[in-house]
Amino acid sequence: MCHSEVELNGWTSVPVNAGVIFKDQPFINAPAPLSVDEIQFPSDDPVVAKTRDYARAVLHPQTFNHSMRVYYFGMAIAKQQFPKQAATFSSASWALLCLLHDLGTAEEHLTATRMSFDLYGGIKALQVLKDFGATTDQAEAVAEGIIRHQDTGVDGTITFFGQLIQLATLYDNVGEHPNVKDFGRILHDVTREEINKAYPRQNWCSFFADVIRKEEGIKPWCHSTHIVNFDREVEGNTLMRKWE
Repeated sequence: MCHSEVELNGWTSVPVNAGVIFKDQPFINAPAPLSVDEIQFPSDDPVVAKTRDYARAVLHPQTFNHSMRVYYFGMAIAKQQFPKQAATFSSASWALLCLLHDLGTAEEHLTATRMSFDLYGGIKALQVLKDFGATTDQAEAVAEGIIRHQDTGVDGTITFFGQLIQLATLYDNVGEHPNVKDFGRILHDVTREEINKAYPRQNWCSFFADVIRKEEGIKPWCHSTHIVNFDREVEGNTLMRKWE
């Protein structure tokens, strides 16, 4: 494996426990306002362009907008809290992970398998990205991130992309983190406002809570149950309530 691909595709090993990274504070560096225009989306990358069209076609509109917000929230977190990694990882690879991280919740996939949505989604994304022309390493990095994006905990390590997708999805879905104090303060209020206006939530929290309940109803063994009371945590998201 080429060493440059490790950094490029977010494979760098970091603690799975975000509390170890942030210690007893909500951020490493005090966040400043970031506009959507300052966080470029790699639309000119052909694999990203194909994947965005695919995601828009197969995902619910609410899920697609959530995926776009996760891209921007994650990029803002990386730029301000992890500048070294932000300077070296591929924004295209990060975009692919964000666009497909909830692929397993698509109507055609959720009931097509007994597998948990994140596990099946990772496998499906691996196939889709290879068909779209992604490199093997890039596709595998995305699949790893999807498979582990609900794998929160305190023990062991995870890829940088895996940690970043957890931070960005928890920020958008719950507005809190089990191991990061005052997690809502990790981004500036202006940044949160701009991203929510650019990609409207359309009652996302209620919609996603219903998806969680649907999966847990038909697959009581699913990985979503790893996050205790996940549906209620999502519905109780006060950080994002004004944009719901």
